[in-house]
Amino acid sequence: MVSLALYQPDIPQNAGSMLRLGACLGVDIHLVEPAGFDLSDPALKRAGMDYLGHVVLTRHRSWGDFEAMRRQAGRRLVLLTTRGDSPYTDVAYGADDILMVGRESSGVPDHVHAAAALRVVIPMAAGLRSINVATAAAMVLGEAL
Repeated sequence: MVSLALYQPDIPQNAGSMLRLGACLGVDIHLVEPAGFDLSDPALKRAGMDYLGHVVLTRHRSWGDFEAMRRQAGRRLVLLTTRGDSPYTDVAYGADDILMVGRESSGVPDHVHAAAALRVVIPMAAGLRSINVATAAAMVLGEAL
């Protein structure tokens, strides 16, 4: 089944929301560290509520650790990015895809962009920067499932 990866998240409430999303949809979550907050943060727990015990969460100490796992498993990386070249609704998703969202403050670095087999974008009204990362994850994950 499709998985969701969080690249070095900055905001515990967003991470908690995406963990809860994973629990409710039965989607595994990969968290690429370092996070911008302590993973025992009360805000993370408050956003995830009592759902955190129902999500399969794999923590990766670094991008390199995550990337080694992904390559060994032969899974395609699909990056959600404002710099995407394919609208997220025009993509044929596969069961082994890993959808990745970037940091709220800075997205992902160029080497992560380069590793992605596909970069998808959510079309938005002109002049606006981005949709909340947890909302974007829910939209694209819903389409992928």
